Amino acid sequence: MKIGELASRGGVTAKTVRYYESIGLLPAPERRANGYREYDDEALERLRFVRDAQASGLTLAEAGGILHMKERGESTCEHSRATVERHLRDIDAQIASLLAAKAELTALARRADTLDPEDCTDPHRCQVLALDLPAEGKV
Repeated sequence: MKIGELASRGGVTAKTVRYYESIGLLPAPERRANGYREYDDEALERLRFVRDAQASGLTLAEAGGILHMKERGESTCEHSRATVERHLRDIDAQIASLLAAKAELTALARRADTLDPEDCTDPHRCQVLALDLPAEGKV
């Protein structure tokens, strides 16, 4: 199949296919006499794997590492499991950070509800965001 068909069937663009080739995620395909790339079903399966791995949160390097392990005949289950668990820990840390940011913004929003815009006279600071001001909001 030509690059456009591979890209379409793999759910990516032809530019993405060429990029994946350039970084070794897809092997260089055979070329027809006219210079067109000719891909087989194995290339489609690799492309779909990379797409699905990325959609699951893995990086291109991680997907490539798994593919290279498979090429060498190595088992990838434990490696993949460890990678997925590391991503889960990262997501948990991001969630904790986002919840802390949400709590801070919620407190600022509540504070803003208690402030009178008429009392905001400081030309350099906003009373809503000035964390060292008392809740009454006098600037």
